[in-house]
Amino acid sequence: MTHAAETYEEALLALAVEREELVVLTAENRAPIRSLPVALGARFIDVGISEQTLVGAAAGLALRGRVPVVHALASFLVMRAFEFIRTDVGIPRLPVKLVGFVPGFLSEANGPTHQALEDVALMRGIPGMQVFCPADAAELGEALPTLLAGPEPCYIRYNAAPPAVRHRKPFAVASAEVLSEGDGVALLTYGFLLREAEKARVILESRGIPVRLVNLRMLAPVDESAIVEAAQRTQLLVTLEDHFRTGGLYSIAAEVLVRHRLAPRVLPIALEDRWFKPALLDDVLAHEGFTGERIAKRILDAIFQEESHA
Repeated sequence: MTHAAETYEEALLALAVEREELVVLTAENRAPIRSLPVALGARFIDVGISEQTLVGAAAGLALRGRVPVVHALASFLVMRAFEFIRTDVGIPRLPVKLVGFVPGFLSEANGPTHQALEDVALMRGIPGMQVFCPADAAELGEALPTLLAGPEPCYIRYNAAPPAVRHRKPFAVASAEVLSEGDGVALLTYGFLLREAEKARVILESRGIPVRLVNLRMLAPVDESAIVEAAQRTQLLVTLEDHFRTGGLYSIAAEVLVRHRLAPRVLPIALEDRWFKPALLDDVLAHEGFTGERIAKRILDAIFQEESHA
């Protein structure tokens, strides 16, 4: 069964029709699931603006055989309710599926209080918690049946963007997707920034630099082999993410490389020491240097700097 051609809401509803144990909960965050209250009736629960209650209720439902799919703004879900996620969901490893709305740069015009830029670090710090960061709506819909069928807790960075690439590999847990196999630069990314990474790939290859573009999809468990192969087959490893540099993909790559005793040249592109300036998404990307053009320039500068020192 595939949900790749459907919206997230349609895919979730189709699964709820098939599986009576599936329950949808929210903390007054109905934007991506507006039709579900009427469709699901008593299996749709809105607790209001109370994320701790949301997670506690989901854990209780999971203990009684339900599969709760929880929706809230990513910043409030992973931070305000972190203790509840860790203690009520993580320690007993309950199959609660946490969906964080407007994560990373997708928060765009919202200020620092609403910017989830440490969500990956927090969620992957909970033993057994899966972390899924879909590149687009199609990838999110395709992955839902697998993630909701698994017994593990899971955090999902919600993304409704249209596909920016033609996906080459079906979704599977801990399985990355290699979209191009160049041997010059490895560009590792996840989530909606795959769109900008693809733009950067086109620019770099027009300059004669072959790119290995990797859509990691899941950051916990991560596809270690994809990171190792990228490090071994290219001259420069780039990690690109809309997350703080600490605890996200750059940290994950460093952990993997140390574990495999590899020491490639690595260029991290992430937010380092501050929250981003609120604006419309395209303006955020331009201001913070995360457009395809700016990413390509940063990579080219790193390559030319290395060559000048050779």
